[in-house]
Amino acid sequence: MVTDVPAMLLFGVACIGAILIVVAVVVVAMWSVCRLRPREDGLQRRSVTVLVLGDFGRSPRMQYHCVSLAKLPRTVVDVVGYGGTDPIDEIAAAPSTFRLHMMRPPPALPKSAPKIVFLLYAPFKVLYQVVQMVWTLSFSVSRPSHILIQNPPSIPTLPVAAFVAALHGARLVVDWHNYGYTILGLSLGSTHPVVKLAWAIESVFGRLGTSHFCVTDAMREDLRVNWGVNARTLHDRPPPFFRPTPVSDVGQLFARIPATSVAFDGSGACGDGGTALTNGTGHLRSDRPAILVSSTSWTPDEDFAILLAALQDYEIAREAEPLQLPRLLCIITGKGPLKAFYEKKISEMHLVHVKIATAWLTAADYPVLLGAANLGVSLHTSSSGLDLPMKVVDMFGCALPVCAKQFSCLHELVKDGINGVTFDTSAQLGVQIVDLLRGFPNNTQQLDKLRTGLKAFRENGWERNWTAEAAPTFSREKRD
Repeated sequence: MVTDVPAMLLFGVACIGAILIVVAVVVVAMWSVCRLRPREDGLQRRSVTVLVLGDFGRSPRMQYHCVSLAKLPRTVVDVVGYGGTDPIDEIAAAPSTFRLHMMRPPPALPKSAPKIVFLLYAPFKVLYQVVQMVWTLSFSVSRPSHILIQNPPSIPTLPVAAFVAALHGARLVVDWHNYGYTILGLSLGSTHPVVKLAWAIESVFGRLGTSHFCVTDAMREDLRVNWGVNARTLHDRPPPFFRPTPVSDVGQLFARIPATSVAFDGSGACGDGGTALTNGTGHLRSDRPAILVSSTSWTPDEDFAILLAALQDYEIAREAEPLQLPRLLCIITGKGPLKAFYEKKISEMHLVHVKIATAWLTAADYPVLLGAANLGVSLHTSSSGLDLPMKVVDMFGCALPVCAKQFSCLHELVKDGINGVTFDTSAQLGVQIVDLLRGFPNNTQQLDKLRTGLKAFRENGWERNWTAEAAPTFSREKRD
């Protein structure tokens, strides 16, 4: 048997060599096919491929990128991602400008499956996504001059995008929204081997981008110091359709949201054909409740127990001051893994002056709701401490002041006491809601002051900011 060992070793080496040769042949063949395909440049047009490994309709920043890219001279945009949620109207209404290549999502495991099953399934899911993306990016889209990706997710997006960009001779532009390994660490723990592997992949392939954007100055500095990546800060800013909602649209919106149709006395209909906010003639009710809005993905980095406890405190305060404090309708939008858990908790609360509704809104209705609300709440804390909540940007665009959970770089967006307030505990949040809504609807001086403080932020919208910070990246010459 000893004499068989060298033969077995040679056989193994030969197999590995054969596999490597096949892989090399495939790569060379793909490189040749990709390089022989004409660019849009030959048609006097630039082609930019935007890759979103997720529901494209739930990726607002990447959709805004697409709209801005399409406004560059002679530019077409190929979008590669998953479907599910309808994109914003500017994209859905212009199929000749935005060419959508929606991939089929990998099969999903039951949520009740043990964690070990998810870990065992993960490599097969990644392989499925790799094959999908390589094929679509190599042969379905036009040969791009630039490939723009969001990070996270990092695996397998970063390695695949770097590979395909090299095949096409395209510039790879990475938009850093957060770090993928920190999000994975929320569920597995920061010391888990899978998290360490994710960090290694992200740190290696993240450096291969030709250009980089990031969402905060704090992340830009962290990328520079710890990753050797020079990024430009492209702060999130709201597009024009985030704005205060006219009264004429408020009643129509609330008539479309069944969760808000129950009156505070539990009777159901409001009695005069109106809604919780408007009467039958379409005017705002003098006794209307204040509207508090919070948007969430129902993930572990947002502790909604804080908001529920604060609403319980508000219930007690309103009982004591019925003439100074309004009834409160809290609408929580979004969907995600912890939604059912918190809905059960909400159903167990005994509230008379506060009503809590959960709803999933279309991309068109979401800004209308924010524009009709009186106060926003953000519980986002960031897995890395380096990104900012997009929901606050949306709220600010609608001139909606926000109570935001404090974390390290929040000051880049929320200026405490100027355009919003920050809190650490549910007790602090409860006091802030009471103070800001006291005197509603006619005498809310503190709330009005915060709304005035949003003026400068709203004047520097997404398009203006993107043109200054991002447009030059896509005007640069492509690779050979």
